[in-house]
Amino acid sequence: MNKLVWLLKWMLRAAIFFALLVFALNNQARVTLNFFFDYQWNTPLVFVVLAAFALGLALGILVMLPRWLGQRHAARKARRQLESESESKLGMSTQFTPSKPFPHDHPVG
Repeated sequence: MNKLVWLLKWMLRAAIFFALLVFALNNQARVTLNFFFDYQWNTPLVFVVLAAFALGLALGILVMLPRWLGQRHAARKARRQLESESESKLGMSTQFTPSKPFPHDHPVG
């Protein structure tokens, strides 16, 4: 199962790579970007589109970052609180390591 997930991830990466490659090959027309103070930049269209995509991706990550970090902090705090409550109720650690693994192929009894 783990190998199947690994294979699917690589197939998705390859599909994205080939889609971007075809996109780049089909958008080689030159465009002129006009900036302030009469500054102009003449570049292929694919660079403009991919730069806009990368900038949008980076801004999206920056906007989401505080929420992600806050959720991680809240989850860590809740996990610590749950562990401390369960340890105080049981009077021992919640982790259990059996000395001998249980045979799963034999019925109990």
